Amino acid sequence: MNVFDELKRRGLIAQTTNEEKIRELLGSGKPVTFYIGFDPTADSLHVGHLLQMIIMSHMQKAGHKPIAVIGGGTAMVGDPTGRTDMRSMMTKETIAYNGQCFVKQMSNVVDFSEGQAVMLNNADWLLGLNYIDFLRDIGVHFSVNKMLTAECFKSRLERGLSFIEFNYMLMQSYDFLCLNQQYGCQLELGGDDQWANILGGIDLVRRVESKEVYGMTFALLTTSDGKKMGKTMGGAVWLDPNKTSPYDFYQYWRNTEDSSVIKCLKFLTFLPVEEIEAMEEWQGTGRINDAKEILAYEVTKIVHGQEEADKARAAARAIFGAGGDSADMPSTQLSADDFVDGAIEVTGLMVCCGLAKSKGEARRLIEQGGVSVDDQKITDVKAVISADSFKDGQVIIRKGKKVFHKALFTK
Repeated sequence: MNVFDELKRRGLIAQTTNEEKIRELLGSGKPVTFYIGFDPTADSLHVGHLLQMIIMSHMQKAGHKPIAVIGGGTAMVGDPTGRTDMRSMMTKETIAYNGQCFVKQMSNVVDFSEGQAVMLNNADWLLGLNYIDFLRDIGVHFSVNKMLTAECFKSRLERGLSFIEFNYMLMQSYDFLCLNQQYGCQLELGGDDQWANILGGIDLVRRVESKEVYGMTFALLTTSDGKKMGKTMGGAVWLDPNKTSPYDFYQYWRNTEDSSVIKCLKFLTFLPVEEIEAMEEWQGTGRINDAKEILAYEVTKIVHGQEEADKARAAARAIFGAGGDSADMPSTQLSADDFVDGAIEVTGLMVCCGLAKSKGEARRLIEQGGVSVDDQKITDVKAVISADSFKDGQVIIRKGKKVFHKALFTK
């Protein structure tokens, strides 16, 4: 099957610059070089990036050649897309470090072995630019009036758009030009919020090189009410296991709302579409939970490997199936310094275990009836747990209905 048809069948494609031509190009039997950019604004990729990586993998498996561009240059300016205010400026050192973190995580999903894919950093061609030359050679091709009609700029005009951000579209467009000139790149992919930036690059290549290149955007990963997926009370759902443990990552997908699970299976797994479509009959029945478990397992396997996925699934089944303990449950080792007079406040325990950002937040969770320790609901915000309560060196804390954590302490 033409990979274009596969992506369309999965509901992934949002917009194309020339659907008929792109479909023909991708089904020609010849490898097409394409690229997706990733700005290293944090030291880990998150769930939103995962969708782009899955798409790169689909394209690669169909015989096409991915270029992953780490935005070491563009991150120094900051993409205004989807922002209500200007991004914080980062140092070159921070950006470089974040980019190195991205490389390892991408390699878990996309094959970067020799000749299979290319990973580049746009700092290599952006940081050495002469600004006057850039304005004369590149800026001359952009209409300010046209740029201001782009949603990424239009939505910011009332709150204020900095001049540095206004340059972002030119820089991303220049990326496409450089990749076309040096690697024969014909296609830029990205989330649907990147449509205006992609159009800018296509127009620039046409003006400078007199070539037709193409753009394709993908549906954003959202909940049924239109909110972006990938956020929890604790913040973003990261791909770095040190920031979001494989168990918590698994649980995030296991808790997907019923109305979104089929879409997520199509978007984020490599399961055959026919197999996923058969699960649509499970909607409205208890079997939808089986689909959620399949989703959680498959996505965790892609990001963290089969061994971690097996552990996470076993831990979840032990906790929710039998209400018992599991060696793979997330845990925190306490020290004697965490106790005062042989006891620790439950609010302090929750902060130590990362279940609350502050004691104030922990108190609110207790007041809402959402905290239990060893199956005993905590109702007193001043409650303490004695060191003697750590039977077999542990207690199990539950936050809400589905978040379990093991606190360890040995006298």
